[in-house]
Amino acid sequence: MEEEEEQQFTQHPEFPCSDPDNAPQSTSAEPTRDPDGLESTEPKPSFNQNDIVKALEVVERDSVAIADSFSSLFASLRLALSEVTSSSVDHMQCFSDAAGRLQESVLDAATKGNHYINSCLRLNEEMKGIDNLAAQLKFLRRNVDALDTAVNRLVRPP
Repeated sequence: MEEEEEQQFTQHPEFPCSDPDNAPQSTSAEPTRDPDGLESTEPKPSFNQNDIVKALEVVERDSVAIADSFSSLFASLRLALSEVTSSSVDHMQCFSDAAGRLQESVLDAATKGNHYINSCLRLNEEMKGIDNLAAQLKFLRRNVDALDTAVNRLVRPP
């Protein structure tokens, strides 16, 4: 259809007519008088009513074809826009789901990290008394060693 329209306009650029036989007779070479009263030999277009009606029919037919073409184009654009919009909605939903899951994971990791830090702090507090306990164990060990030595002297005389 586009090829036909293009052919119609390229056959007669000054008068878009699809049928060259229907093109109006464009000039007559008779001398005429212009509005100033001077004689002119410029060609004067002569159109009869039949040629004008045919030209209007061609223009109307071409206008209908162009309108149909625009209508088809807009329908195609409407469909493409609908598909893009639908795709955008799907992508936004996917992004929202991913962001929600990421937020849950970050909160879970932060909670576990806080538990770990609190456990380390408790252990640190408990370890502060370990130096005192170590000193008591050294003292107890010396006493046990001394007791062992005394028992060995009593049980085995020299």
